[in-house]
This record gives sequence, C-alpha cells and structure tokens, in this order.
Amino acid sequence: MHMQTVSSRSTVSHLMRLPVLVAALGYMVDMYDLFLFSIVRVPSLASLGLSQEKIMEDGLMLLNLQMAGMLIGGIVWGIMGDRRGRLSVLFGSILIYSLANIGNGLVHSVGAYAVLRFIAGFGLAGELGAGITLVSEILPARIRGYGATLVATMGVLGALLAYLVSYIFDWRISYFIGGGLGLLLLILRFRVFESGIFVQLKEQKVKRGNIRMLFSNRKRFFKYLNGIIIGMPIWFVVGVLITFSPEFSTALGLDKPINAGKAVMLAFSGQVAGNLVSGFLSQYLQSRKKAILVFILLSVSLVLVYLLAPISSATMLYVVCACLGFSSGYWTLFITVAAELFGSNLRATVATTIPNFVRATVIPLTALFLLLKPHSGIIYSALITGLIAYLLAFIALFFLEETFKKEMDYTEEEK
Repeated sequence: MHMQTVSSRSTVSHLMRLPVLVAALGYMVDMYDLFLFSIVRVPSLASLGLSQEKIMEDGLMLLNLQMAGMLIGGIVWGIMGDRRGRLSVLFGSILIYSLANIGNGLVHSVGAYAVLRFIAGFGLAGELGAGITLVSEILPARIRGYGATLVATMGVLGALLAYLVSYIFDWRISYFIGGGLGLLLLILRFRVFESGIFVQLKEQKVKRGNIRMLFSNRKRFFKYLNGIIIGMPIWFVVGVLITFSPEFSTALGLDKPINAGKAVMLAFSGQVAGNLVSGFLSQYLQSRKKAILVFILLSVSLVLVYLLAPISSATMLYVVCACLGFSSGYWTLFITVAAELFGSNLRATVATTIPNFVRATVIPLTALFLLLKPHSGIIYSALITGLIAYLLAFIALFFLEETFKKEMDYTEEEK
C-alpha cells in the first residue's frame, strides 16, 4: 500500500510540498473571513441603518446563522471528503465561501447578509478538517505536528491580514479582498495532487464516509465522543466567559465595563497564538496527549483566576481574556488528533464533523449556565459549568489514544 516514508529530505522540504502549503493558505483565508466578520460586524450593520440595539440583536442572529451553516457544512463536507476525496472539499468549500464573501460586500439588507453568512459558514466548515486530513496523510508520522503548526501559523497571518485590510479599506472592500484571495487560492489548488492513501482506498472499493459506522461500534463511538469532549473547554471559554464578559465585569465590580467585541478579539488572537505554540509543544514532547493536557491545565487555572481572583480593573480582565484564548489554543492540535484517531475511510468525516460538534457543545454549556444562574449567581454558575466541562475533558483525555507516531494507512472495518 502507498505510504510516504521518511526519507533523507529535510523536514522543511516536506513542509514546503504544495498540498501542505495550499492547505495552510486555505486556513489563512478561513481565519481572514472569521476575523473579518467579527471586526466589521458593527460598522457593516451600522451602515445598513441599524440602531445600536438592533446591531447587537441582528449581529447575534448573523453569528448564529453562520454557526448553523458550519454545523451543517461540517457533516456534508466531512462525508464528501471521504467519498469523493480530500481535494473535492478543498475545491468546493473555498469556492462557496469565496463567492459568499464577495456577496457579503454587496449586501444592502440584513436579510441578504444573513443568507450569505449562512452560506459562508457552510463553506468555511470544510476547510480546516479537509486540510488537516490531507496534511496528516501526506506527511511522515514524525513531522505531522509541524504540518499542523504550519497551518496554524498561516491562520495567524490570516487574522493579522484581516486587521490590516479592515483598517485600510471600507468593510465592503475588505470582503471583496477576502473573496478574491480565496479565488486565487482556488486556481493554485488545481496543481495539488490527491492523498495517495485516498487514491489507494478508492481503488480498493472500500466503503467510505459512512457516518453510521461511528455509531454502530461501541469502541469507535466512544473514541469519537472523547474526541469531541476534549474540545469542550474551548467553547466554554468562548461561549460563556468571553461572550458574557460585560456581565461578568459588572458582577466583579470592575472600574469600567468590558466591551464584548474587544474581549472576543483578544481571546481569538490569543487562541491563534496558542495554536502555534501547542503544535510545537506536541513535537517537543512527542505526544499529542501531553501537549493537550498542558493547555487544559493552563486553561482551568485561568478560569479560576477569571472568576475568583480579586480583579478590579477592566485592563486586567482583558489580559486574562487574551490568556484564556491562548490556553484554548489547542484547537488545531485536537483536530489533528481527530484525523489521526480514525481510518482513512472515515478520516475526513471525523476531522470535519468533530470541530463543528465541539462548537455545538456551547448550546448545552450555555443552557446549564443560564439554568444555574438564578440560583447560584453568575460567578458560581459559570464556575460549576466550567468545572463539569473540564472534568469531562480530563476523563476523555485519559482514555484517548496517543496518536503522535500512529501511521495513517489503515481503514475502519464495517462492524
């Protein structure tokens, strides 16, 4: 069977292969879009004539629709990645969200904006999972972590580019630039070759992308569930602590209220940097599990600081928000683990659906938080919710398979 062996070529030459670079550039455009929407949400809605109250209300609606698009897209692109190939997703996803980005720059109503954010979310959902799947199958086992780190690095550049472009240009032009970058990358992708593992798999006529296989076998199901649960703390931080940071700042009695948009930007920026560090750490430790454990321990420590430390200034809480984002920066690493956990006939399905199901855990987490809030208060309801999420993550990580040196050329049996 085809397998890329570790040769005398240097690590750098492996990482500079076109499929790896194209996957990394795809994540750059992906992060550009996600950051750009967060940055221009307020000015874009204001230019459509919305009041301050409606900007918040409709902005939340747009975010929820984008999330819904990502959840649906995660399932569709994941199955397609295993049935039709990794490249089919890399072509389809970037075409859809690039055109949606251009459309976002042309909107003159909230309704049109809403439809296009849903479509953009649908397209964005396929990018990272398919890219990580392709990278994990093309690179030798010993440097797969560096591949994930390269992808995360390009994500940093995408975020920085979004800030720079939005500072220089109007929000509409910023969207056009994002769409144009995506279409240029689409042209580059015509030169990319498919994963050799997938080509062999296709020739063998193995059943691929059957999502029911994840639930028909108990061991496989719990492995899939563990992969989701280790990501829950990330969305507890984002969905509860950062989203409701203005309410927490009031409960903590800060000198001035926290701006939710600024808190989100700082946390998001910290997370991008954390993705970079966690990838290098996993290579240094030669372990995915140990690197994730370090970040989860750091994260729970910072949650205790956020909720229980005697913070009195808004500036200090902003610093803690940035640090919380950094400690949640094992996002790319845990998607790499998801790709490594399963056979090549389910790999794209898993690597694309798991991150989107992790995003969906924000629904039960926020529901529990709001259920406890009238009885325990905002601080202790968040503390209880967070401790449950972190406890489950520690248990899931304990039972999770170490995948650092795992070879990728195998399939899941249908049973």
